[in-house]
Amino acid sequence: MLFSEILGQEHLKKHLTHSVDNGRIPHAQLFVGKEGTGTLPMAIAYAQYVLCNNTQGENENGNAACNIKFNNLSHPDLHFAFPVNTNDKIKSNPTCDDFIEEWRDLLKEQPYGNLFDWNKALGIDRKQGNISKRDAVAISKKLSLKSYEGGYKVMIIWMAEKLTTQDDTPANLLLKLIEEPPDKTVFILIAEDEEQVISTIRSRCQVLHFPPLAEERIKEGLIKKYSLDQAVATKIAHQANGNFNKACDLVYQDSEDLQFEAWFIFWIRSAFKAKGNKSAIHDLMSWSEDIAKTGRETQKQFLHFCLDFFRQALLSNYQAKTLVFIEPKSKNFKLENFAPFVHGNNIMDISNELQDAIYHIERNGNSKIILTDLSIKLTRLLHKKSA
Repeated sequence: MLFSEILGQEHLKKHLTHSVDNGRIPHAQLFVGKEGTGTLPMAIAYAQYVLCNNTQGENENGNAACNIKFNNLSHPDLHFAFPVNTNDKIKSNPTCDDFIEEWRDLLKEQPYGNLFDWNKALGIDRKQGNISKRDAVAISKKLSLKSYEGGYKVMIIWMAEKLTTQDDTPANLLLKLIEEPPDKTVFILIAEDEEQVISTIRSRCQVLHFPPLAEERIKEGLIKKYSLDQAVATKIAHQANGNFNKACDLVYQDSEDLQFEAWFIFWIRSAFKAKGNKSAIHDLMSWSEDIAKTGRETQKQFLHFCLDFFRQALLSNYQAKTLVFIEPKSKNFKLENFAPFVHGNNIMDISNELQDAIYHIERNGNSKIILTDLSIKLTRLLHKKSA
């Protein structure tokens, strides 16, 4: 993947290519950016630039054989680590190497994909993936060997937040490698949430922050990839809110957000009616039970969707129309009718309760209890009067 194929982020491309051209390649970097901002494609393009001696944007000026290997993601000096778990294919002791073909398929089809897409591809959407001690040992072994082609070796660790912290074993193994890396070894760690990366590892990396993509860049990418009409591409780019992966989902109308919206609308309507209404309380209990049956990653992503929806309602309520990107697909639900119930007197409490629920679900709390408790609190908060 060449830098020229990546949407936007020109200042980061310039920084990365200049560091290589000037012979100042950091041994460990942390790319931080939300879903759909291009952290993973940028890491691969950077690895290709380093390993194939490319000049910016010009495939022909580098090592042609090396670039062909990168097109298939099969370069022997390019290594990956990513979250995995057991599935129907691998029943025990899963490692990244067990799923390398599925990983290459995802990168070819959805280079801007997220953890939800990856878990779905593996069939582990009811579990939480992680980067385990087995993978940390495998990383150490791979990097202890000499480079196949006599140059650099690059290790890309995607979703570095998922390094398991039990006994800190994987983190400690990786920390030792980063502190004393083998000769000509480059680590690129990728994370959506910098604060969740273990601090001792984070402090030893050069950190690059990826901003959300500009609407114009997303529009150009959609037109190029899907040959969309200008007006359609513009509308989708606005709804994507800086996330190219979401924009691609919206093209096919297969975004998980469609299911999330249906869950959200049922939830807030039941919560609003629940004050003094026994049947609505029963609906909330059933809703909590249904959501609890999904995987933890799905639950967390849904709650993040709810956070965004409430924030959008607040912006709509305070007439910040240019910042509102959500357009509900449900015909009998209008954001402007819901917006007055989200205001300065309850938004912080709603946000805090949702973030607490995400925190407890991530730490394997009982999802049904967490979601039921959240629903009861939402009932009270939605009826709170604005100041």
